[in-house]
This record gives sequence, C-alpha cells and structure tokens, in this order.
Amino acid sequence: MASPASELLVHQAAIHTNAAHFAALTGGRLLAVVKADAFGHGHAEAARAVLDAGAGWLGVASVEEALALRAAGIRAPVLSWLNPLDADLGAAIAAEVDLAVASPALLGAVSRAAILQRRRARVHLHLDLGMARDGCPRGGWSALCELAHELERQDAVRVVGIMGHLSCADVVGHPQTRLERQRFVNAVLAARRRRLRPAVVHLAATAATVTGEGAGFGLHRIGAGLFGIDPSGTSAALRPALSLTTRVAGARELEPGGGVGYGLEHRAERRTNLALLPLGYADGLPRSAAGRAEVLVRGRRCPLVGRFSMDMVVVDTGGEQVRPGEPVTVFGPGDDGEPTVADWAGWAGTIPHEIVTRIGSRVARVARTTGSTAAARAVGSTGAARAAGSTAVRTAGG
Repeated sequence: MASPASELLVHQAAIHTNAAHFAALTGGRLLAVVKADAFGHGHAEAARAVLDAGAGWLGVASVEEALALRAAGIRAPVLSWLNPLDADLGAAIAAEVDLAVASPALLGAVSRAAILQRRRARVHLHLDLGMARDGCPRGGWSALCELAHELERQDAVRVVGIMGHLSCADVVGHPQTRLERQRFVNAVLAARRRRLRPAVVHLAATAATVTGEGAGFGLHRIGAGLFGIDPSGTSAALRPALSLTTRVAGARELEPGGGVGYGLEHRAERRTNLALLPLGYADGLPRSAAGRAEVLVRGRRCPLVGRFSMDMVVVDTGGEQVRPGEPVTVFGPGDDGEPTVADWAGWAGTIPHEIVTRIGSRVARVARTTGSTAAARAVGSTGAARAAGSTAVRTAGG
C-alpha cells in the first residue's frame, strides 16, 4: 500500500518527557488530561506515555472519552467532567470512572444510575469560580453540598474531590486569580462544614502550575503542557510533540503578474516557482493564516501564497524548482528551522491548542518512539496494528 502524502508524526518521547517534568513539578500529584483524543495526539498512546512518566490520574471531558480509555485496557483512575443529564452515567460508574457534578440535577442523575448499578458513584463537586461556563454557580454551592452529603448517607455516592478552574492563571499576578483562589478555599471549607471529606481538591491546570498561581492544592490537571504547549509563555522546559509533514503534489513556474488561488488575491511580482501541497483547511490548516504562513522546503522557509483551499495550498519556492514527491514540513518542534505550532497559532490569530486539535482524519497519524526497541503503536481509532522492531507505525486516519 502506498504511503499517504501527509503525516502527523506524534513524538511519544516528548510527551513522556513533558509528563515526567510535570510529575516532578507537582510532587507526583499529576492528573494528565487526555481529552479531545489527547489534544490530537492519540488518547490511548498518550495515556500510556503519561502514566509511565508518573501521572497518577487521567482526565477527559466526556463519558465516551473515559470509556474509550477503558476499552483500550487502561485501568488508572479517570475523571470525566463535562456530561449532560442523559450521558451514559451507568456505564461510567460500572467502569469505575469518576464523574464531576456541577448541579443538583446532575448529582441526582448520577445517584440514580449508581443505585441501578448497585455501586457507589465517585463524584467530584465542581464549582464555577467566575468563568460562567461549567461548574456550579456559587449561589448554589451550599445546596449541592447538602444534597451530596445526603446521598453519601444513602450510600449512593462518595464525594472524592472538589474542583474548580482559574480564569486568568496564564497572566502572572492577575488579581482575579487571587480572588478565585479564595473563593475555592471558601468552597472547600463550606463542603467540609457539611461533613463532606473529599480526598483530593484540584484547581490548577497547565498555566497555573507553570506560573505557580495554582500551588497549594492537591492534584494538578495538566493537558496542554503534556504536549509542549504553555499557555503562560513562561516555561522553556516543554517539548512540542507533533510534526506535520507532506510531499509536493505538483510544481510549476509563474510569470510576473500571475495570480494564485481563488480570487487571485496573490499576484507574483517577478517570475517565480510554485509547489502544490495536498493539504487544506479540511485537513486543519486555518484559512486565517493565509498570507502569513510558511513551510520548510529544502531546509528553508517559504511562504504559502493565495487563499487556502479545502484540499490544497500553494508554496512560493522562489528561484528553486522543486519536484513532485519532495518532502515539506508544515510544522514541528522547530529544531531544523521549521515553523512551530506556536508560529501557526500566531499567523492564524488563535492558540496552539486549536492548531493541534484540528488536524483532520485524512492525515495519517504516525507514533514515533525514540531509543526503544519496543513496538510502536499506531495512533488513532483505526490504529490497532503493531510492528515489532520498528520505530514508527502508520495508520490511515485520526
């Protein structure tokens, strides 16, 4: 079978190194967040890497994500924190998945599911500290704690944790962080006054952990940092874990004044050479980066020109004529001068998280291990194949 033109290389060693860094930084109190297919890096492989590096817990958004980890044979503690009332709560409880609850209604649904399963559900009470999205509004916190205590008495639930999320932790010294930390402390005290005894409390995500703004609490929920993304921009210790490569699909010359792409918004000032790449916005390249983005061709950066199409973009290679089949690096760690995910986020006016999670399923995922003779596993929902003695295995989808 011919190899695909474009590949997303997942550097498992980088994920392991980043996780080990956070395990040391948090004194082993690491809850590794592998939601959204581990930020596009492959949930099962990433989970194994971070657990091997010292993470004690895993975190995901939905019950479906948690059950996928269990289906992959992962038995570590898993917390799921974003579920509607009609989520498959019974399956989560049966699979020993912890559930965050942010309302009496959801807590009631969890307790009913637990009774049907003849198990006690493990729950984390989730407080909104000021972001007005997920989490219990502060005005409803007392009622949630009182219901939780009553359901504990009925052996329907066990309050394992209390959690919150800081809104401005990526800005060191932001006054909102101090306010939200105090709100969280008060909420934990209020829960304990209502005879709840959570084993863990957790507030800090990646930014708050890197900056120290979230110090002093139990678990640290690290997601983006595992994959080399620092929302605070203050850490030099993290290693990017993705490289996106492709191959030239076609090449041609362009006369002075010639246009490129829909609308012919780009016109050549002089005779130049173009290379066509088989990647477009359907594959995750943001259209908003057009006119600014670059790729690495033959060891030097070259600009993408014209509007991005669904399936293709065009590179201006200047005086060099490239050939179909030549490799091109769209982004990577930056070691060889290639653009990074952070560069692409800047060109698109977004954050690195969006870039890494939007790469489409047409791009083959390749898991790469370094310094290991163990078989590498293909990343992705279809990547069940293994190849002993190889450092990389390719799978056709995401």
